[in-house]
Amino acid sequence: MSIKEERPVSAVVADIMRNVQEIVRSEVRLAKAQIKNEASEAATSATRLAYGIVLALYAIGLLLVAVVCLLSQFMPAWVAALVVCLFISAIAVPLLVSGRRRWSTLRSSTAKPINVTKENVLWMNTQTK
Repeated sequence: MSIKEERPVSAVVADIMRNVQEIVRSEVRLAKAQIKNEASEAATSATRLAYGIVLALYAIGLLLVAVVCLLSQFMPAWVAALVVCLFISAIAVPLLVSGRRRWSTLRSSTAKPINVTKENVLWMNTQTK
């Protein structure tokens, strides 16, 4: 029979505390990495989106001018411009509303790693008391 080395309870508790602290540090590092990755992806997407939006706005503006010119052949120019404006507004409002909803869900997804880390720190604090 081999004699096992017995460790004092204080050494076991100290090891447990070091392990818990390392777990919490790892969770914090993971949360930071996730947030940094999401921020980088969001910045790249936002840049491309901004360039695309600017070019699309120019194209849409020119197309709308062409439509107003075409309609002004059949009605007064101000009525043609008003008709085009109302049509575009009917398309824009639902797009703006749905875009706002999606933006708010994007922001809430970055809060998840932070909440997990807070829960872990709270748990550790309650375990050490």
